[in-house]
Amino acid sequence: MNQPQPHARNATEPDAATPDTQPAREARRAPGGFPVVGIIGGGQLARMCAAPAAELALTLSVFAESDDAAAALVVPHAPVGDYRDAEQVREWARGCDVVTFDHEHVPADVLAALEADGVALHPRPSALRFAQDKLAMRQRLSDLDVPCPAWAPVSTSDELSAFGEQHGWPLVLKTPTGGYDGKGVMLVRTPDDADAWFAQADGAPLLAEEAVAFEREIAVMIARSPSGQVAVWPVVETVQVDGICTEVLAPAPDLSDDAAERITSAAITIARELDVTGVMAVELFDVGGGEFVVNELAMRPHNSGHWSMDGSVTGQFEQHLRAVLDLPLGDTRARAPWTVMGNVLGGEYEELYPTYKHLMARDPGLKIHLYGKGVRPGRKIGHVNVFGDDLVGLRARARHACDYLQGTVTE
Repeated sequence: MNQPQPHARNATEPDAATPDTQPAREARRAPGGFPVVGIIGGGQLARMCAAPAAELALTLSVFAESDDAAAALVVPHAPVGDYRDAEQVREWARGCDVVTFDHEHVPADVLAALEADGVALHPRPSALRFAQDKLAMRQRLSDLDVPCPAWAPVSTSDELSAFGEQHGWPLVLKTPTGGYDGKGVMLVRTPDDADAWFAQADGAPLLAEEAVAFEREIAVMIARSPSGQVAVWPVVETVQVDGICTEVLAPAPDLSDDAAERITSAAITIARELDVTGVMAVELFDVGGGEFVVNELAMRPHNSGHWSMDGSVTGQFEQHLRAVLDLPLGDTRARAPWTVMGNVLGGEYEELYPTYKHLMARDPGLKIHLYGKGVRPGRKIGHVNVFGDDLVGLRARARHACDYLQGTVTE
């Protein structure tokens, strides 16, 4: 006669004979076989993945820079460590089914160590390098015949002079790695302007580009899964002030269907040929006449896609989680004719909660997303979204909300 078998404890069930504890760097798994998604970096992009992860029944684990990082304040499992330390990251990643990124600054040796351990990384390091290294990106896009500004690597003042003589002054000089929000970018009017940068580079090449005469800046967000499914949001217009995006208009006003189709096609080509997995932003210059050139790539959720959290059927953060897990991608259609996103920068008010409540009462249709960051002048601390039929009115509402949170208006 067969003897009854003891109950086999599921790996997610606590052991009744021992305390319900787990290693500090391993997240508790939800029942039902749902995976753990790891995010390296605890900034606002990781933070904004928390709500869609909960709705998808996923567990997030964030490898955070500090215990008060934006994502660490809302994600239960957020061990603190140094993303440049391969052993710390490897230990944490053992508890994750897939690992993705809040930023693009993880060193190559750390990525290589994770790959050697068999960790599923999305985007893969072979793709991520084109967001980490602007010279590599320019070369790859040029090889694909994607429209780009005239460019060249320059290591000396003489090489910079030669580029300027060929393509005109002023020109744009960029550090190939590490720049963001206008940092690592300089408008150069004479070769002497770049002397300090060449000295700091110590022989390593910088990226020289023509100063593009553009009419406006635009962007398109695309998601691609490991199995090759692609989903694209409408092309948007981005408004920049001092190198920081302050406003996004979705879709881009007065963009022809033909231009939008060609921009979308270029984004799909980039995602496919670079083998991008996850969400990617393609930032472009609209040079008029329906023509465009690619400015930058970001292989992660991006400021130009924040509008989609409220203005699209599927927001970029939910889509990124779907994509890195190779789940079917969601519908990217807009919910309304127009959505306007406004960036909230730090200003006069350190205590934002009373301000927040006032705006909720004044404009019930306003969607306010704050990042849990301390206020510093000029620092990105949140964004607002509004959507509807009246673009002019929506822009005014978003601008007022941002100004009120920053303290530049008081009514």
